[in-house]
Amino acid sequence: MKISMKDGTIQDLTFNDEAGAEAFHHTTSHILAQAVKRLYPDTKCAIGPAIKDGFYYDFEFSFPFTTEHLAAVEKEMRNIVKKGIPLERSTMGRGEAIAYMKERNEDYKVELIEDLPEDAELSFYSQGDFTDLCAGPHVANTSVIKAFKLQSVAGAYWRGDEHRQMLTRIYGTSFPKAADLEAYLKRMEEAKLRDHRKLGKELGLFAIMDEGPGFPFFLPKGMILKNLLLDYWRKLHEREGYVEISTPIILSRQLWENSGHWDHYKDNMYTTVIDDADYAVKPMNCPGGMLVYKIEPRSYKDLPMRVGEIGLVHRHEKSGQLHGLMRVRCFNQDDAHIFMTKDQIRDEIKGVVRLIDEVYHKFGFKYHVELSTRPEDSMGSDEDWNMATEALRGALNEIGLDYVVNEGDGAFYGPKIDFHLEDSIGRTWQCGTIQLDFQMPQRFDLEYTGADGEKHRPIMIHRVAFGSIERFIGILIEHYAGKFPTWLAPVQVRVMAVSEKFSDYAQKVQDELKAAGIRSEADLRNEKLGYKIREARMQRVPYMVIVGEKEMEEGTISVRKRDEGDLGAMKLEELVGRIKDEV
Repeated sequence: MKISMKDGTIQDLTFNDEAGAEAFHHTTSHILAQAVKRLYPDTKCAIGPAIKDGFYYDFEFSFPFTTEHLAAVEKEMRNIVKKGIPLERSTMGRGEAIAYMKERNEDYKVELIEDLPEDAELSFYSQGDFTDLCAGPHVANTSVIKAFKLQSVAGAYWRGDEHRQMLTRIYGTSFPKAADLEAYLKRMEEAKLRDHRKLGKELGLFAIMDEGPGFPFFLPKGMILKNLLLDYWRKLHEREGYVEISTPIILSRQLWENSGHWDHYKDNMYTTVIDDADYAVKPMNCPGGMLVYKIEPRSYKDLPMRVGEIGLVHRHEKSGQLHGLMRVRCFNQDDAHIFMTKDQIRDEIKGVVRLIDEVYHKFGFKYHVELSTRPEDSMGSDEDWNMATEALRGALNEIGLDYVVNEGDGAFYGPKIDFHLEDSIGRTWQCGTIQLDFQMPQRFDLEYTGADGEKHRPIMIHRVAFGSIERFIGILIEHYAGKFPTWLAPVQVRVMAVSEKFSDYAQKVQDELKAAGIRSEADLRNEKLGYKIREARMQRVPYMVIVGEKEMEEGTISVRKRDEGDLGAMKLEELVGRIKDEV
């Protein structure tokens, strides 16, 4: 399909190309805006970008717009598509553009234009009776947009500022083929069923209270899950030669000024005053790790020094951005910092890549890798950046790991490798990252004594595998749809008595399972067996054990497995062996 790019050139792209999909979705947002303006002419338009898997557009309506209005808007959008209206690009100077939008009573567009430089030349895209301020890209004709769906309506503050006007945001998606749209919508329905907020409540894993928005409470079963992840993390890192530390949650303003956070991240930090001095609750673990390195002199013989910390951090997020465990205000980050010489960079990167690969395969995730290079706003010399980037690239090449280069998306202090997980229904999540940092060791004046007896500056790696433990748990809940593998399930076996007469035997079975290290619970309620079984299924328990008169007389148990059904009668030792083999 023909795409009008941001520089005004025309390119032939497909929907599978990133720029092609962006243009496709962006054009659909303009068709949405055109339909809205036709139906409700006094509506004011704000912004309408393409986003992952779709688009949105923000409007100021003169009436309460609800999901009930979407059908009429979709109908008008279909009329626009059917007419095959060409999109035409034009430009205006800043003054002309302001006058043009004021004439049309588009206050939000005027504000956007007024924020631009005096000599700016602005691009506009027109399709029939609708013209919008827009940089592009767009497809050449509305007829290309074969299949689309408006999905939801939400509130959104203008420019994300809670002190500004609340606008109405309409979300949608679009595809070249109806079959692709249908498949996408089915995935979205499946995602709703897997929503970690819903399952977290049903399975008794975590809660978000009104008394602490964005501050999750982990319940007993959720703590089992969380501790299993942390136990696994600790065993893996001990094997790989890491030492674990714990740094304070609150540290002085001086530290955060030294790290740069006080100047560049203060709006996201919680601060307090202690003994008339400013302090901050840590949003990141790194500066504390710097202080640990500096506690004693270091030699080249101490390097590489691999230091891990599962640190509780706090970051202020706006209330409208909070989302279950995925976006919270406090979370545990599985940070590790590796201090090393320049000669050790490549081997250390390879070791971290292998570790992260092992973690993700443990949970059944596929993933892809991106190498992000130097951004425009960066610190450090060309020599350092080139050396660091080539070290990351060389490590990936030596391992034989496929990757794509994400030009200009590195951190300001160094290039990075990002790991994007793909879950069981095809969604991607950015979790693991490896970042090379030359700036933090310099800011904190870190040193080591080299073999030559001289002082040298170490190179530093920041890396996470899980990322946020809380967010990773949310991803796991949705990835498994709450059906955790046996090794990770908070309750591995639920024992049920056919009737109260066999409660003592059921309790004995449960006690023996517990003694064997199997996480189990007994359902001894005076309820019908069918009800108990249905509830165990709803709780996604991997194994159900049922005992009645026959089992008690024969000293056996009747076993059902979550996804396999009835396994028949067996001795308790057999089930214990089976679970231990599985784990």
